Amino acid sequence: MSKRNTPQRRHNILALLAEQGEVSVDNLAKRFETSEVTIRKDLAALETNGLLLRRYGGAVPVPQELLSETVQPVSRYKQAIARAAVERIREHARIIIDSGSTTAAMIPELGRQPGLVVMTNSLNVARAISDLEHEPVLLMTGGTWDPHSESFQGQVAEQVLRSYDFDQLFIGADGIDLERGTTTFNELLGLSRVMADVAREVIVMVESDKVGRKIPNLELPWSSINTLITDDRLPPAAREAFKARGINLICAAISQEQ
Repeated sequence: MSKRNTPQRRHNILALLAEQGEVSVDNLAKRFETSEVTIRKDLAALETNGLLLRRYGGAVPVPQELLSETVQPVSRYKQAIARAAVERIREHARIIIDSGSTTAAMIPELGRQPGLVVMTNSLNVARAISDLEHEPVLLMTGGTWDPHSESFQGQVAEQVLRSYDFDQLFIGADGIDLERGTTTFNELLGLSRVMADVAREVIVMVESDKVGRKIPNLELPWSSINTLITDDRLPPAAREAFKARGINLICAAISQEQ
């Protein structure tokens, strides 16, 4: 099986697991004619999505009593937004991916883009990148851990970011204020603004139901934002408002296969 056919291989791993009740790294590597390192990354990615539990040398199904606690699948709207975002990334680009579930939805697609350098302040994003079959070069900001945003923040993180320059920043938001910009519940705003300062293109990724949601903390003003990627449920009036501000608006269509 081609190494590029990662989704199909992982689907087949789950089918074997359901049939056999247990799988081993060694046998899977032989069956799919790939390396044990690749199989371990497959199992790690499947475990992250709550589809199995890794055990020494292999994996077992998720116990029934734990199924209700597994991570919920990413919404089809986030998936569409993430695909549209990845389509904007060029080969060998240097990008920043901020913490958040919408930005993290990009990760499964990044292994197809050769030569990427990815900076993040999110442990979840970093772990997901490390699970890719062809992972990009990974950089982390370091800094002070913020449990609210589940990311690193603070002056150390800001200083690290200012040591680089990036082609693109991909960042989410808790809300979109049509008059002011992106808004957030988090009061730690400094790192987001530094991320925007060191990136040539700032791309905000939000589901359309966040548009019009006014939250007190202004994160990024419209003057700092180049592109907004949302889903195609966005009302016409909001579309016109974004275009009037000179924002490059992308409304991602939902795949018929979802």
